[in-house]
Amino acid sequence: MAYTTIDNPELYFQTKLYTGNANDGSGTTQAVTLDGSENLQPDWVWIKSRSATKSHYLFDVVRGVTKELNSNNANDENTNTQGLQSFNSDGFTLGSEPEMNENGTTYVSWNWKAGTSFTNDASATSIGTIDSTGSASDISGFSVVSYTGTGSSGTIKHGLSTAPSMVIIKNRSHDSKSWIIAQKSIGYANGIFLNLSDAKASEGSAFNSTAPTSSVFTVGNTSLVNDSGDNYIAYCFADIQGYSKVSGSYIGNGNASGPMIVTGFSPAWLMIKQTAAANDWFIIDNKREPFNPNNVQLVANGTSASTNKGDLDLLSNGFKPRSSNAAWNENNAQYIYMAFAEQPFVTSTGVPATAR
Repeated sequence: MAYTTIDNPELYFQTKLYTGNANDGSGTTQAVTLDGSENLQPDWVWIKSRSATKSHYLFDVVRGVTKELNSNNANDENTNTQGLQSFNSDGFTLGSEPEMNENGTTYVSWNWKAGTSFTNDASATSIGTIDSTGSASDISGFSVVSYTGTGSSGTIKHGLSTAPSMVIIKNRSHDSKSWIIAQKSIGYANGIFLNLSDAKASEGSAFNSTAPTSSVFTVGNTSLVNDSGDNYIAYCFADIQGYSKVSGSYIGNGNASGPMIVTGFSPAWLMIKQTAAANDWFIIDNKREPFNPNNVQLVANGTSASTNKGDLDLLSNGFKPRSSNAAWNENNAQYIYMAFAEQPFVTSTGVPATAR
């Protein structure tokens, strides 16, 4: 029987639905309080309108408040004083920016906890070859890492004691530099782009075809990950039994009773991408649609409001497509996914999860 070190996933991840309250330029603010069973001061906040066509907005404590990036485009980092204004002990505070706090518009925010801050002088510690700063949690297997490119292949401390199976990197300094993802199932000679629907591509030069270790991840000398003098942010994820799954993949069967994908927990949040053909990054959570079948999706690489792309069940120990939609179940197609738990399949004391 599988057990976990995280009996309550809401200590490390929570989804929050809210409605905007501000008119543009009004100076109105909104303190958004997460409503999980545990207070969570988020270190990474991802916001998207549910009811309107708007971009995704990503913030983290390492870059600091007001510093925003968009998963749906390749824009550089923008400073917005009316966007996210503070990370609070139980949520965050927004200004009057209509992209994330427009009066009457509904939104979803996804909130992750990292934890311990670190600074690594690579030449002094002999950990990696490129200096980094960040925030990391070994318990939840998540770190946020900032570094400045050198233009030469190198290694970067990620702050975890376990090798991450997914690393998401964005060049913060220049437009037209896509978000690139290294993921275990597709191999480190390949990459896949968060802001695009494109299939995986040969990107050995981005990661030097090298898997992360328990202390560092590797970057090549491309502008996507390591241009000299450019600033970068990396989000690193390791599998944590009963809480997260980021290394996995599955093959679709193309029928209404799709494959059963076992994660070891009941998912609260799920993002899926087909790897061999152009298709979107579909995001599902248990708050926008609290019952099965879950048919309410947002697209990480797009600006559309929540849409219905077909049914999928979130189960006590994983998930199962309930349609043949190519979004997640085309016959013989490979899909990668990342998922975070609502509850583990079995807690550390042997208590089983219940189905939705």
